[in-house]
Amino acid sequence: MYLISAYFDKNTTEQLQKYIDRIAAVTGNSFMVDNQVPPHLTLAAIEARSVDVLVPAFESLHDKLQQGDISIITVGQFMPKVIYAAPYINQYLFELNRCICDAYADVPETTISKYYRPLSWLPHITLGKTLNSLQMNEAVKAMQDFKSIDAKIVRIGLAKVNPHADVSIIDLKGN
Repeated sequence: MYLISAYFDKNTTEQLQKYIDRIAAVTGNSFMVDNQVPPHLTLAAIEARSVDVLVPAFESLHDKLQQGDISIITVGQFMPKVIYAAPYINQYLFELNRCICDAYADVPETTISKYYRPLSWLPHITLGKTLNSLQMNEAVKAMQDFKSIDAKIVRIGLAKVNPHADVSIIDLKGN
């Protein structure tokens, strides 16, 4: 499994990292910190035999995508183990996801997860994962003061998972 993820401007990254650190501190579950998973929004999850078949399509996105603004408006849970922050899907975010899925639609021997295809995708930024039920309760309490975040997506990355490691990064052009 490989991920294509959006990364944020410095201020947003710092805000989200504070939430990740807070959840780790109050729950005692430091999975995100220990594995150095940066704040990111996964745009596509792709099954492929090798990352090498994914790189050309990823690099072809360089001139097609631009920076864009999103609003991270809520906190949610994938029960029973994940707490996340989520944006609403504005036109920019919808088109970013669609463009990436289109870039991989005809790449042989790859499959985009059904959970990351346009109109079946729930964009989210994981703040804590592998939580048990007590840790989830503590994480929810820790996020009670969450305020919406006006964020800017400034780059995208193609990454391996377990452990998270970027293979290629594209700095997006300003709009």
